[in-house]
Amino acid sequence: MSTDVQPSPPTNAMPTIVLVHGAFADASSWNGVVERLQQRGHTVTAPANPLRGITTDSDYIAGVIRQIDGPVLLVGHSYGGATITNAATATPNVLGLVYVCGFAPDEGELLIEIENGSTDSVLDTALVQSQYSTGQGNETATEFSIDPALFRETFAADLPAEQTAVMAATQRPVAAAAFTEPSGPPAWETLPCWAVVATGDKAAGSDVVRSMAQRSGAGIVEIDGSHVIMISQPEAVTDVILKAVDEVREPAGPVGTS
Repeated sequence: MSTDVQPSPPTNAMPTIVLVHGAFADASSWNGVVERLQQRGHTVTAPANPLRGITTDSDYIAGVIRQIDGPVLLVGHSYGGATITNAATATPNVLGLVYVCGFAPDEGELLIEIENGSTDSVLDTALVQSQYSTGQGNETATEFSIDPALFRETFAADLPAEQTAVMAATQRPVAAAAFTEPSGPPAWETLPCWAVVATGDKAAGSDVVRSMAQRSGAGIVEIDGSHVIMISQPEAVTDVILKAVDEVREPAGPVGTS
């Protein structure tokens, strides 16, 4: 497969919406949003984010995007926001970025430093450390998950306890490299952005999510809810994505004209 840079697509074409999940989650976290976007006739894909580190994950998502024919609107939740911030710099068919409780780091920033600057986040006190095999002989590396006993309070306080118990049991750990690798040049410097800030976000932290969104120049919508606002309020998140779709497309000419 060629990875040569291709010309940017015409912006009046309907973009494919690519939904990138964050840490401690998988693509099913977008199910409610996917359902609503498909009902409105949009092409949607929600790839698996490897959760192995900024460089690895951004390269993987960029590879997914390059194989999409036509323009793309890129949406990232939480750590998925950092992933799309980096992936979109190498994918000229991306027309815009939507951050959902998402990290939008600047060049050289570390997510661990951003998190340490939050007074709203309680994530640090809820993490459990473990080791995973890197596939290089006996070498291992550190990854983190959320203590199941603290999962609902930290991650999804506006969802039923029965649902968050399942989410805690099926969560995907994230490599420490996701927090400690420096971010690259940010795509938000050159692309239009939108952001959903959940006012009750105790994982990423409402304060730092809001600050990053303001810095990126994003159009911000604040919604009362937890870090997984796309699960608890999928309609509200879908509305922001649809607004972004409308705004990244240039007005098409009248029907029947060329």
